[in-house]
Amino acid sequence: MPLVARVVVENAAQSFDKIYSYRVPEGMPVRPGCRVTAPFGAGNRTRFGLAVAVEEEPDAAGLKPLATLVDPEPLLSDKLLSLVFWLRDNTFCTYFDAVKALLPPGIGVELEYTYELSKDAPAPEDPEERRVYDYLAGRGKPVREEALLAALGFERDAPVLRELCARGTLQKAQEVRRRVLDGKLVMVRLDGEIGELSDVRVKLTSKQKAVVELLLQVGEASLKEVCYFAAVGKSVVDRLVSAGAARLFTREIYRSPYAEGPAREDAAAIVLTEEQNAAFERLCGLADSREARTALLYGVTGSGKTEVFLRTIRHVLDGGRGVIMMVPEISLTPQMIDRFRRYFGGRVAVLHSGLSMTERLDEWKRIKNGGASIVVGTRSAVFAPMENIGLIVIDEEQEGTYKSEMSPRYHARDVARFRAAQEGALLLLASATPSVESFHRAREGRYELLTLKNRYGAARLPDVAILDMAAQPLGAQSASLSEQLITELQRNLDAGEQSILLLNRRGYNTLVKCAVCSTVATCPNCSVALTYHSANGHLMCHYCGYTARPDESCPTCGNKFRRFSGAGTQKVEQELCELFPDARVLRMDMDTTMARFSHEKHFSDILAGKYDIIIGTQMVAKGLDFPNVTLVGVLSADSALYAQDYRSFERAFSLFTQVVGRSGRAEKAGRAYIQTFTPENPVIALAAAQDYDGFYAEEIDSRRIHLYPPFCDMVGIGFSGLAYAKTKEAARQFLAEFARRAKADYAGLPLRVLGPCESQIVKLAGKYRFRMAVKCRYDKRTRALLRGTADWYFSQPALRGVTLTVDPKYESSI
Repeated sequence: MPLVARVVVENAAQSFDKIYSYRVPEGMPVRPGCRVTAPFGAGNRTRFGLAVAVEEEPDAAGLKPLATLVDPEPLLSDKLLSLVFWLRDNTFCTYFDAVKALLPPGIGVELEYTYELSKDAPAPEDPEERRVYDYLAGRGKPVREEALLAALGFERDAPVLRELCARGTLQKAQEVRRRVLDGKLVMVRLDGEIGELSDVRVKLTSKQKAVVELLLQVGEASLKEVCYFAAVGKSVVDRLVSAGAARLFTREIYRSPYAEGPAREDAAAIVLTEEQNAAFERLCGLADSREARTALLYGVTGSGKTEVFLRTIRHVLDGGRGVIMMVPEISLTPQMIDRFRRYFGGRVAVLHSGLSMTERLDEWKRIKNGGASIVVGTRSAVFAPMENIGLIVIDEEQEGTYKSEMSPRYHARDVARFRAAQEGALLLLASATPSVESFHRAREGRYELLTLKNRYGAARLPDVAILDMAAQPLGAQSASLSEQLITELQRNLDAGEQSILLLNRRGYNTLVKCAVCSTVATCPNCSVALTYHSANGHLMCHYCGYTARPDESCPTCGNKFRRFSGAGTQKVEQELCELFPDARVLRMDMDTTMARFSHEKHFSDILAGKYDIIIGTQMVAKGLDFPNVTLVGVLSADSALYAQDYRSFERAFSLFTQVVGRSGRAEKAGRAYIQTFTPENPVIALAAAQDYDGFYAEEIDSRRIHLYPPFCDMVGIGFSGLAYAKTKEAARQFLAEFARRAKADYAGLPLRVLGPCESQIVKLAGKYRFRMAVKCRYDKRTRALLRGTADWYFSQPALRGVTLTVDPKYESSI
């Protein structure tokens, strides 16, 4: 019976994103999870797709056939294919957006077209056609389309080429080309009939004999190793191959930036405190149950949560199951990877965006082929192609970086919960400042709550002082540091101890105005102020990358003099160098960590004592362990407190608590200073006291009163277009249709709609943006209402040009 493949295609707009059926040509071994190419649309233009099912179907004659099979083996297992469907249903992405999220970027392929003359094709009389004929006749082999177009000056899909193909003068062929090739190693082995030196039937030179004796000992080795250990050149091996005594073959190798090696320490030897051991034993029991469970490990900063992870991971690995360990930012991976490789050696694979495409591809393949049993990485590691998962750990689970802002707009915590349910695995969330939703679920008993109340070993929580900047005179040489903080920095320098300063604003000056009319220098593409960067002497937009010279004329009055105000990390770095000329100052922000492995280098230098003061953005605030850091300063606490979303207090509390927790993590006592103009704000006082329970009690009451998560779900609906009025009208029409459908078909569904209104940044990268928020219960009926309204929106010709996005984990207060 004929086979039919159900295929999802690449680059499908939302309006026609569905599963298409294609006839499988006889002999094509396509299976679910394999990529294919197929003719698509009225013009039968070839597109890439992924087979999600292959079924027998008697009436398949009228279907278009698949063109080619890209992958001989499935890239996605049945469980990962289920995840594709889950992502589409829950995040409103297209099928292929979900597929691409699960695959490493280096595995991409592209179509390559070639042209050649048909055998015995007559020369055409038309001059333009004759140019093509003569060019190909002089080549004698197929020519790539790009080379042909460039040589003859044609546009892509030129009519003359179509005409020659239609008449049979030209033959057009397509082939699939990998963008990133596999790493290959040339190997050498003896012919299978040679078991000892006397079996070689050709006369050997002394050098050839050395090669044969080496291969008799080791069986096989790389060509490079053979040449090195036998002290011969490649030509010696080549002559053995020509004589039939040896054979060359290739073996795929995995390219990794991290040195392979055996484990150097035993995780089972970690000495746990009594409360750590209680948490460890409970986690082992949950993991051994083989039921999908979620636990929250809540412990103060420095309480030794990582040691509990390591022991639990050792237990899960001993049971023959795999582990995914996630951290929120690339900056946290160096220390975590180092610890994991110390304990688990080459069993650890790494997935994050700091790797090259070839490295990410090879790590992904190593996981898929069973060569790694632990995956450490950032958000995308949740999609690792690991089978038989026993444990998924999400460290610092409250961090916003676990939420994807690009399609598919998933939260790693939700994906991890889905995968844990598939595998019967334990999902372990961990933090000193858990998200309000997670802590609420733990309090209600939906998560297992495990608590570490004390710091590990001799370390104790730092002493924290709140500095009222309205009453604190600034230092004579500083616009950012109080006199008291300057004094404390000098005290640390004298003691040979390290200090961390947090300022979550990069650049030099954060506001530039005209000195005459006070017009603010803004980005022409985005409705945001430009930031002055002293490193390159330009004004920069941190959203679209636009740059301008600081001496350009004011657009309002034409004056060229500007007033510079506001301090970023570059300015504070300069002030520190002037205040402490002998201090070794390190600035860590996006500008200084763009280079590859810059995080690793900076953190190893800090641990080695090469820097005295570290000034940085939030990348220096979380999860890092520097024993000699005894002073922490928060330079501008107020900027984190008053963002326009309902999580602003939660984020600020977490940031302050985490950065304060970087101090005093070993035997030396720590202290922290928080500079603020609103010392009366309870969030600052609670963070200073490291009192998460007190913060949670206040925050959960506020969420309940104002109806925010966890007491409802928030869905964001965004509109983006080139014209302000059209974008605003599109938002209005969507709301009207949404309300009509809700009233007609979904009566009784609990809904509250806020907006639509302008986004906080109304213009971004040249596009105007509006948004609305829906407070709801994000269940199957709500998703059906949203999907139906979105499908209606995509079918309206008048609304084309205004992009619609649906975000199921919206975090703005609108």
